[in-house]
Amino acid sequence: MDRSPDGAGRRRVVGVDASYTNRTVLRGLPSGTVRVARVRKDLKLFALPEAGSRARYGRPQATPEQLRQDHSVDGRTVRAYAAGTFHAFRIKTMGPVLWKKAGWKLPVQIMVVAPVGYRLRKGSKLLYRQPAFLLCTDEHLSEAEMLQDDLWRWGVEANHRDEKQIIGVGQAQVTHEQSAWRQPALAVFSYAMLLLAAADTGGVDAIEGAMPPPKWRHKSSGRWTTQQMVQELRREVWADALNHLADVGEGFVNAGGDVTKPPELSGSLSSAVLYGSAA
Repeated sequence: MDRSPDGAGRRRVVGVDASYTNRTVLRGLPSGTVRVARVRKDLKLFALPEAGSRARYGRPQATPEQLRQDHSVDGRTVRAYAAGTFHAFRIKTMGPVLWKKAGWKLPVQIMVVAPVGYRLRKGSKLLYRQPAFLLCTDEHLSEAEMLQDDLWRWGVEANHRDEKQIIGVGQAQVTHEQSAWRQPALAVFSYAMLLLAAADTGGVDAIEGAMPPPKWRHKSSGRWTTQQMVQELRREVWADALNHLADVGEGFVNAGGDVTKPPELSGSLSSAVLYGSAA
């Protein structure tokens, strides 16, 4: 996430999962890039070396799991946005510390996020998710910003799901070598253009499009889903074609004559087609 709108002194905050928290990635970070990553609960951490010491690593520190279970360390409450609303998260932090995979030149900070309670239905038993353990390569990044950047990472997972299930990335039946690698790139590019067009039309936080939502939808998802964007694009394209068809006529000759049967219920062709595409 770019923190500098003018481009000067640009800093990027990137949220990743545990598979990208390794020696190769952490020691090869580009300049101006901050990494907020999920980590294991049993990391072996070390304090910074004492002044004047020739050692690269100081004394061993508590693991993230030990920090979570340490009642002598007070937890704090931080509010962050997730799943359409703000939530209060209980956290503990530690740092700056050193992790050998990140190297002795890269002090990091560790955050432990307590499990969040939830209910499967109203009045049911309160259940808890698993705790989260985070590592940040910027020891000065605020706690609220660090937690929020990790929560926003879920949007990347949702994008991957929509690209595969709705846009069809990797599902094209092609056999030519060039088509095999060009088709996913074209599909991802089309998905990016769809997101930009939706943001330009209704804003980044647009909730509903021009088509009214179905009666069974009682709660808005908070912003346009990919399926809504596709439906809105289809509506605009088909509406233009239907309007053109109405202007030039359908091309059929009206035979006229007496009608021997009672008239059937007449509806709007455009409404039937557009709502049928949204089903």
